[in-house]
Amino acid sequence: MTTTADSRALGLAHYAARGVLEHVLALHGTTFRQQVALRAAVDADVPQTRDELVARVRGSLKADPPTLRATVDELLARRLLVTDGAHLRPTAAGRELLAAVGARTAPISARIWGGIPDEDLAAAGRVLALVTERADAELAALNA
Repeated sequence: MTTTADSRALGLAHYAARGVLEHVLALHGTTFRQQVALRAAVDADVPQTRDELVARVRGSLKADPPTLRATVDELLARRLLVTDGAHLRPTAAGRELLAAVGARTAPISARIWGGIPDEDLAAAGRVLALVTERADAELAALNA
């Protein structure tokens, strides 16, 4: 049986993988949104203001700004992020949390992705990038 890539197949794959990640995050008392926001802060080339971080995460999660500001507040309350003037900086505890989650998910990810031929992964990557680009354009048009 062959499965055609479509929105349903993409959604099922996303939620299956996200379910695995959310299980691991729950062991650390962290939500998916918190992890995405913390990762965005850690991966930023320069420290972000609250608004910059919210905008960056919104681009990934398509969540509303008030929800994302609340997520940033949660990270600040947990001391995973700290304020430095107008900017937010990840703390050592924030970096350690991401490292611990990464260490716990790495072997699971290897089992999920292992054995898939490189050419299949490359093709899937191209298709997913195109779908993301088109969906972002459609969402922008709906919000215009």
